[in-house]
Amino acid sequence: MTDTTSARLTWVDTHGHLFLMDEPADVVLTRAQNAGVNWLVCPGVDTATTRASEAIALQYPGVVLWSAGLHPHDASNWDVEQEALSDLAKTADAVGECGLDYYRELSPRRDQKKAFGDQLELASALGKPVIVHCRDAFADVHDMVGRAELGADVILHCWTGGPKWTKRFAELGVTFSFAGPLTYTTAETLRLGAAEAPPERTMVETDSPYLTPEPLRGQNNEPANVYLTGKGLAGVWGVSVEDVSVSTTACAERVFRRA
Repeated sequence: MTDTTSARLTWVDTHGHLFLMDEPADVVLTRAQNAGVNWLVCPGVDTATTRASEAIALQYPGVVLWSAGLHPHDASNWDVEQEALSDLAKTADAVGECGLDYYRELSPRRDQKKAFGDQLELASALGKPVIVHCRDAFADVHDMVGRAELGADVILHCWTGGPKWTKRFAELGVTFSFAGPLTYTTAETLRLGAAEAPPERTMVETDSPYLTPEPLRGQNNEPANVYLTGKGLAGVWGVSVEDVSVSTTACAERVFRRA
């Protein structure tokens, strides 16, 4: 699953749901470390998974960071979960995964905006980064992120925007995080967008167990695969994989307060 190049480099997987993996965390993390992944972020998507992320992080201090948030799919539960998640966020490394999803729209847009807005305010109040989900909702996410004025503390997780939206979000000073879709043969618009992302504000992730990069697409994804997205980004930028390893790791260390 790894190669000799990836094992010599240092990577950070800024988004991997360890609580959804088929194998125990220690097995997954061992393979990740063998692939050069020094640490990773395990984001919660509701109260239960946030607590699961916290438990894994406590078991692997320094290797696993965690976040507290409510995914837009479940935004209609925000009134019920807000108090617990706000309390958990006080000791978490970040707020989120939160945001807007107009592709599936499993919660009404009004509920999504309310939950997202409150979580942006929570991140601002706590002085922590916020992990943002944006699918088919570029205009509204741009508007809300712009009004929040959080700059690089806004992490656009699994960014899929083309050149226009990448440029517009870059003007807000946000941080971009690219995942497996960057490597897909059909993702030329996404690669054109990635070409506009500032390297000093760009990270890589897996979104494990989803979005497995090429050439492993069809298998469950895992943090050990993050180097494949890094290689894809190197191709887009016309730089070495080592350069991407260094810049994305440095960005992650700044954003997650490890620098």
